Amino acid sequence: MSIADFRDIISLENKINKNVKGMLNTTNRFLISIFSFLLLSLLTNTAVSQHHEKINPELLESPWDANWVMHPTASSTEYGVFHFRRSFQLDSIPDSFVIHVSGDTRYRLFINGESVVKGPAVGDQHNWRFETVDIAKYLAEGENVAAATVWNFDEYNALQHHTYRTAFLLKGNSEKEAVLNTGDGWKVMKNDGYSPIPVSYQTVDGYYAAPHGEHFRVEAYPRGWKETDFDDSEWQNVRSYQPGTPRGTNPFGNLYGWALVPRNIPMMEERKERIPELRRTEGIEPDSGFLNGAEPLEIPANSRAVLLLDQTYIINAYPVLEISGGRDAEIKLIYAEALREEDNTKGHRDEIEGKEILGFHDIFVADGGENRTLQTLWLRSYRYIQLEIETADDPLTIHDMHGIFTGYPFEENARFVSSDESLSEIWEVGWRTARLNAFESYWDCAYYEQLQYVGDTRIQALISLYVSGDDRLMRNSILHFDDSRMPDGITMSRYPSRHPQYIPPYSLLWITMVHDYWMHRKDDEFVRQFLPGIRTVIDWYEDYLDDELGILGPMPWWNYVDAASGFDRGTPPGSDHGNSIVISLQMLYVLEYAVELAEVFGQYADVTRYQELIDLLRESTPEHGWSSERMMMADTPDHDRFSQHANILAILTGLIPDDEQEDLMLRIMEDESLVQATYYFRFYLFRALREAGLGNEYLNQLGPWYDALALGMTTFPEHPEPSRSDAHAWSSSPNYDFLASVAGIRPDSPGFDTVLIEPKPGHLEHIEALMPHPKGNIEVEYQMNGDQIEVSVNLPEGLSGRFSWKGWEVELESGQQNFTIN
Repeated sequence: MSIADFRDIISLENKINKNVKGMLNTTNRFLISIFSFLLLSLLTNTAVSQHHEKINPELLESPWDANWVMHPTASSTEYGVFHFRRSFQLDSIPDSFVIHVSGDTRYRLFINGESVVKGPAVGDQHNWRFETVDIAKYLAEGENVAAATVWNFDEYNALQHHTYRTAFLLKGNSEKEAVLNTGDGWKVMKNDGYSPIPVSYQTVDGYYAAPHGEHFRVEAYPRGWKETDFDDSEWQNVRSYQPGTPRGTNPFGNLYGWALVPRNIPMMEERKERIPELRRTEGIEPDSGFLNGAEPLEIPANSRAVLLLDQTYIINAYPVLEISGGRDAEIKLIYAEALREEDNTKGHRDEIEGKEILGFHDIFVADGGENRTLQTLWLRSYRYIQLEIETADDPLTIHDMHGIFTGYPFEENARFVSSDESLSEIWEVGWRTARLNAFESYWDCAYYEQLQYVGDTRIQALISLYVSGDDRLMRNSILHFDDSRMPDGITMSRYPSRHPQYIPPYSLLWITMVHDYWMHRKDDEFVRQFLPGIRTVIDWYEDYLDDELGILGPMPWWNYVDAASGFDRGTPPGSDHGNSIVISLQMLYVLEYAVELAEVFGQYADVTRYQELIDLLRESTPEHGWSSERMMMADTPDHDRFSQHANILAILTGLIPDDEQEDLMLRIMEDESLVQATYYFRFYLFRALREAGLGNEYLNQLGPWYDALALGMTTFPEHPEPSRSDAHAWSSSPNYDFLASVAGIRPDSPGFDTVLIEPKPGHLEHIEALMPHPKGNIEVEYQMNGDQIEVSVNLPEGLSGRFSWKGWEVELESGQQNFTIN
């Protein structure tokens, strides 16, 4: 489906939303969105977000006649891995056979031994996703088997994974598929071969929130259980727990267990990825043939071998080992983004001499059988894998080892090529970083946390729009944060997450995400639903305005702005005690977005109130924050602390007169006594550069990115050295800015109805860029020679705009146009 087709579908969804609202006579956003989702599936041949077939509309109107099923005696709340199976007969192979599947906490479904779907997409108990898939092509005439592995790591789950009970659910789309409904006829066994390997702060040298390690005894695996000829007579019949219940359909209004909603994003990509290099060995002669499946590696009995493998770049993948023999051999896989020096620093990421690996690990204990395939249940993020193998009385043969890459199926549809070839490497590494941190939600970092934070996600979502054109994960994230809001109005800082965390400034940035979406996509009904949430966030902040000073006073929770040296725990001075100029400026910055949305959507009472708050902050913030001595904004009314951050925000909010912005911007970039913005907040520094008329300086500010490349990094890190995470997507902002700032392609009106092209090429002599737009591709080419620019622009049908260059403007229409400005 093309981007234009997808936008047409969303436009249809908006119309359906309006009609459905009248039909249901309810304000229940969920019911409206679900009903429109299924109607879209019926009216189109392509699924809205997931690549599934049509959902029977009746399935979302009442509880299902398929039950959540579980093991009859094993604990449903403790750590456990379970196998479910159901044999069934078919007289002929159907043209379609649509089923809906979910599990708690995670599942992978097989049909006749073939993996067909995994999930569920992350959410929470009140928004529990189910997947829809047509399994017809996997079916056979006669006997068939559906089989699912379901696991719940309990306290060792990723924080992003909510859980209620370990259970499995499958529902046929119609009577034809009802033979597979979970309940009677399904069998289950608990796989006692699995146990957790806890990961601590010390294990990985940092905060860790991803799934913990897996210890698996291969002999416990029921070989052949996914095939039709397997004898499951020793397995137990499942216990039915409760019917599958779409959200809002419980007849007595109960909301417990799993409130089902359709998956709204596509399935994750999976593909085999070879590990190219064996870097060093201990206890065995180097032989890398097993890495491409060409030559098996023999590990003698009663020996120990250590092999350091190098993917050569960081990847998210399921590690796969194919082995034979080696009964009771222990195979440990240790994962790391980089190796460590003796002093625990990382140094150049390519260098291994004198370095050791530090990271979490998995362990497989071989059963001695032939041609065993070992794979972790959850993905791993790594550049380096260290295999540590200890055999017993039986030699071990490794036939093959590789990874199965997985991630959100973003496609690199944009292009940026210039006369500075070094920018191509930044583009490549930035896009790799962005892809690593996009799964069923955006992630801050794949190795350590796998959590979706608002501050990170705003940047990631813009990168997605500009490089891929796919807005589905952005929409999903905006909904996630809206679902997370606590009773007093603010959103969680990260969601989905079982451990609530509140960073109030991130709630402000959620509002900017809604505005970003509104500017880039014509989807008013989607945006409109968030106006009440925007109002509650502003309400929360208004309560903390100091009645006397008119700026923000002490605020609860964690008032993180940037992990900059000089900000305690990333919080600017005055946010926890006293008064914060920095966060008052953030509030003003966001209010400008909020008032625009309120006005467009006719929320005039909000417009009046937001404007009053804007007027108050525009007067009180410089009154208490501006230092006449240093001619810049201070961080507190005491004028004892200064940062780039306060002044960046002062420029972005227009508190600095236009004719003074350039001077202030140049001074804060040169003054090293100020608290300096890190990778994350430099996104806002770059916005301020453009606002101050210094957009051509952007390319001169990429020093931290070149520093990372000089250290052999294959992704961009969380912070400048020393950095915990080597792959943090908030540091991928150049992939957005190369297109939006350097090539200058930005929306000139809401919904990207018109385009503004205002290049800031800096030192570049030549630029070619392509950016996906809902109506097609925007293509530009520039040749710079002093003040002269030769321009080629190609806009898709239905898109117009303007080209701006040093005070000159040219009107743009659809199609190809070439011109020169002297």
